[in-house]
Amino acid sequence: MRTPAWERWKPAAPARVHLLAAALLWTGVGVGLGTAGAVWTFGVAGAWGWALLPAALAVGLLKARVALEPTARRSAARIRARGDGRCLGGFLSWRTWLFVTAMMALGAGLRRSPLPRGVLGFVYVAVGAALLRGSRVFWAEVSRGGGFVNRRADRVL
Repeated sequence: MRTPAWERWKPAAPARVHLLAAALLWTGVGVGLGTAGAVWTFGVAGAWGWALLPAALAVGLLKARVALEPTARRSAARIRARGDGRCLGGFLSWRTWLFVTAMMALGAGLRRSPLPRGVLGFVYVAVGAALLRGSRVFWAEVSRGGGFVNRRADRVL
C-alpha cells in the first residue's frame, strides 16, 4: 500500500524532541515577555519599578503553581504517551495551539489598548515568570535519561 504524501513529508520527531520544542517555546516566550515587561515597567515607573518587579514575579510564580505547572505536566505526559515518530507541530494539542493564538491576539490587543505601559509591563513580567517556571517541567523531562541519542550513529548528540 502506498504511503500518503502528507505522511511522507510530515516533520516527524521523537518524543524527546517534542519535549525540547515545548521547553524552548515556553522559555523563549517567557524570556521575551519578561524582558519587554521589565523594560516597560522601568521605563514608566522608574525607581518604582524595583517595587513593582517583585510583586509581578510573585504573581507570576503563583500563576505558575496554580495553572501553568499542572498544564505543563499534562502536556509532557501527553507527549510521552503519543510516543516517537509524531509530527513535530503536535508537541502542542490543537486546543493548546488555539489557546496560544488567542493569547497572542490578546497581547497584540493589549499593546494597542490605552492601558499604560507600566500596567502592561507588570502583566508581561508576571506571565513571563509563570512561563519560565512552568518550562522547568519540560526541561526536567528533556534532561531525564541523558542526551539525545542518534540511533543511526549510536552516539549522543
